[in-house]
Amino acid sequence: MKYIVYKRFKGKAICGRVNLPSLTECHMTDGVICCGGRPLCVATSENAHNYFMRNDDGMGMIRGNLIYLIKGHLSRHKDRWERVWADEKCHEYRRKEHADYWLWNHDFYNAAISELKYIYDMVKTDR
Repeated sequence: MKYIVYKRFKGKAICGRVNLPSLTECHMTDGVICCGGRPLCVATSENAHNYFMRNDDGMGMIRGNLIYLIKGHLSRHKDRWERVWADEKCHEYRRKEHADYWLWNHDFYNAAISELKYIYDMVKTDR
């Protein structure tokens, strides 16, 4: 599976310290995101979710922007979380082990662009 660096990844990776600019192409091997044959992070890790986006469809940067916008709107407009909790479609992107608060699961960070646009449209508007 192809990945792209969504925003600069500068820090400690599995292989040691790295400094990867955005748009750097990476790939996943055995659940680990790699670049130039060097292992960077596990694909389900926080670093993967914050800095790398699935790009096998060529939409990695768009996916990253939508996720950034969704999370930003929800952090600035706490009342919009009610919409997310009430929407059954969104529940497939919630980590199930946390019944009383919402954490996005790995599928959210790999969702189809149409699904992310649906969530973004739901949280961005005033109703």
